[in-house]
Amino acid sequence: MMTTMHTRSLSQLISGFLLAFVATAWAPAAHAQAKVTLKMATLVPQGSAWHTALQELAQSWQKLSGGAVTLRLYPGGVAGDDGDVVRKMRLGTLDAGLLATAGMADIDRSVFALAIPMAYRTYEELDAVAEKLAPELERIFLDKGFVVLGWADGGWVHFFAKSPVTTPEDLKGMKLFTWGGDTPAVEMWKAAGFNPVPLPATEISTALQTGLVNALPTTPQAAVLLQWFTHAPYMTDVKWAVLLGGIVVTKKAWERVPAEHRPALAAAARETARALRDTTRRAAAADIEAMRKRGLTVVHLDAAAEAAWRAAAEAAYPRVREVFVPAAAFDLAMRYREEVRRAGAGGAGQ
Repeated sequence: MMTTMHTRSLSQLISGFLLAFVATAWAPAAHAQAKVTLKMATLVPQGSAWHTALQELAQSWQKLSGGAVTLRLYPGGVAGDDGDVVRKMRLGTLDAGLLATAGMADIDRSVFALAIPMAYRTYEELDAVAEKLAPELERIFLDKGFVVLGWADGGWVHFFAKSPVTTPEDLKGMKLFTWGGDTPAVEMWKAAGFNPVPLPATEISTALQTGLVNALPTTPQAAVLLQWFTHAPYMTDVKWAVLLGGIVVTKKAWERVPAEHRPALAAAARETARALRDTTRRAAAADIEAMRKRGLTVVHLDAAAEAAWRAAAEAAYPRVREVFVPAAAFDLAMRYREEVRRAGAGGAGQ
């Protein structure tokens, strides 16, 4: 009896070890076969340099993950404008987006601290402030369920219009495009005496053609890529703000990516964003020249006109701080800006 029971126990123990061994042996193979697809949408046009860079990022992610991670792209606004993309990310029908400032602000408006009108004189000054502020912004985004994989920008925003705009008073007489759904921005423009017309970004071309709007704040790159300048052929040479952007993924989707691959994939995304930023900035002069050859008129400002724009922007700062940018983020950005200026950063870069 004792022998029979001992034999049965030994047999069960051996069976248990065998099952554990088989499970351990198969686990790496099963893990290696796991596939993750992340769906990313963006407004950038298909075939543009930005779209090409995202395609290259997708290829890089495939290689770095050994085929475990696929990045599927939806360019050209097929998933809607940035507000639609963020909403779909929250619903889980999209996982990621290459977003402009307005889209990132749909997650948290603190990002507008880097887009305060005429607060930064040069790229160098903005970059120095952004380097200090980015960790706090990324923490805020993570708390809200989003991971910022890389920061980019589309260059300086200028005003494009159907007729010349030299001063803020000229712009007040025009119908100015603003991002649909951004009520604080609309309120801010109205309070400053302007005539904002909130619309989805996907409707800008139609709105310009029909006269629904006749002016818009945008970058030279966007104006030439999307051909907006053909309907708004006057560009005011004022550096209003930098069009910030970023590669953002939901925390839930990012955690589907095997942990061992995340650092390399995040590094690739950061490098892509940095390369896009640098390429865009270098190309600005060429973009403006290309549009000028096709009918664009650049409205240059003298010192008095530029001072008028700066005064108009700074006069709105109390309201900007109140309704456009959270006070804590506004104050932190301005503190960092003063630190940068005292340290002599910011130079004369454009």
